[in-house]
Amino acid sequence: MDYSEKYGKTVDEAVELAIKDLEISKDEAEVEILEAPTKGFLGIGAKLAKVRVSVCNRADKVADEFLGSVFEKMGISIKYRCETIDDTVVVSIEGKDSGIVIGKRGHTLDSLQYLTSLVVNKNKDKYTRIIINAESYRQKREKTLVDLANRLAGKVASNGRSIRLEPMNPYERRIIHSALQENNRVTTKSEGEDPYRRVVIDKK
Repeated sequence: MDYSEKYGKTVDEAVELAIKDLEISKDEAEVEILEAPTKGFLGIGAKLAKVRVSVCNRADKVADEFLGSVFEKMGISIKYRCETIDDTVVVSIEGKDSGIVIGKRGHTLDSLQYLTSLVVNKNKDKYTRIIINAESYRQKREKTLVDLANRLAGKVASNGRSIRLEPMNPYERRIIHSALQENNRVTTKSEGEDPYRRVVIDKK
């Protein structure tokens, strides 16, 4: 059942009855008031409130169910938690098989994040961002990329020769650009087409 319509002396009472009927929590309820209650005159002509309560497909719940089915089919042993933070669903993964989820240079993790985003945002007007992290991989990868960017920028500034980095996804390219944005000795640009698009570091 996707929705329930109920009457009540008040809107709150009607909503409570509908929520009980759907067996959901208030957080999962989307309420539409169909008829507001009226007292009438001396009780004559009084009307009950009528509401329609629909099940709200919360993004974190959709992500949780999708990832659960994926991990089950993969036959891997991990723990994960989905939570909504500032309109973003953040998925934290840990466990002995986390390396499998991360994949080479985070490619599996990126693919999983992309697929989860497609599922969560299907037929939705409002876009929900998805971030999937495993064993703090993204923080560690970011530090590695920032260190790499600064090291290569030093080389470019010293010898004047441009350096083309290996192809990276948009997230990793942004890290490189951001790391060198304030560097007054070099500039950065991206060239090529995905999935082979890469960052180029040039001397100013």
